[in-house]
Amino acid sequence: MRRATPAVWFVALVVIALMLGPVLYIILGGFRTNSQITTDPGGLPDPWVFTNYLDVLTGGVFWQLVLNSTIVAIATSVGVIVLGLAASYVLARYRFRGRGAMYALFAAGLMFPITVAITPLYIVVRDIGLINSLGGVILPQIAFALPTTIIILVPFLRAIPDEIEEAAFIDGCSRLGFFWRMVLPLAVPGVITVGILAFIGSWNSYLLPLFLLNDNANFTLPLGVQAFSSQYSVDTAKVLAFTSLSMIPALAFFSLFERRIVGGLQGAVKG
Repeated sequence: MRRATPAVWFVALVVIALMLGPVLYIILGGFRTNSQITTDPGGLPDPWVFTNYLDVLTGGVFWQLVLNSTIVAIATSVGVIVLGLAASYVLARYRFRGRGAMYALFAAGLMFPITVAITPLYIVVRDIGLINSLGGVILPQIAFALPTTIIILVPFLRAIPDEIEEAAFIDGCSRLGFFWRMVLPLAVPGVITVGILAFIGSWNSYLLPLFLLNDNANFTLPLGVQAFSSQYSVDTAKVLAFTSLSMIPALAFFSLFERRIVGGLQGAVKG
């Protein structure tokens, strides 16, 4: 394997600095006062102020937003895994007329952004009585996450040798038993990958909650950050502290499961 040249290292460091610079500025800004930010916007905290973070952590607003986002993200992930695995199993292991067209239909969903469907989606959610409820956010997020889920899981399930399935049937295993005993254990890397991607996508979702939620008690974290920034627009330091704490869960979750995501995607490509 060839070693990277100094030019490559320089470019990589510049890119990393551009990516981490705004994040570090927001985090450090939470440890400053408004006067410090006004006097020296690019300086370091002097002295360090911890009251901004303590006020956010001891208040009930932040934790309510975290709870709402957690409920929505977990429910979305579970729904995506259950429905995506069932649909992928049929598309990967069964032969029937229209299978290719159905798979292409799911693949076409990747090119259909939620911004295009937001108005009719709002009407549908309103008509079924789920406006301003977490359920109204969860169901559309599951639907829009299914194309990616199926694209990832189908190669995993197709890669299972037919000989294993035939041997299971000879031993008296039913199709449902084969699914539970053989398919699920072999598809665990892909299932974990799609679950993590659905969780992160749901956690960071902003546009859909913005249209469907109008009660502060039901706001998710991204929407809550916007509302908090508007409410405390004159208190820049506290807004930066609130924003910093809001970034931590997603960053920590992605950092912990980054290898799982990469490993799952590599398995899908190989499949």
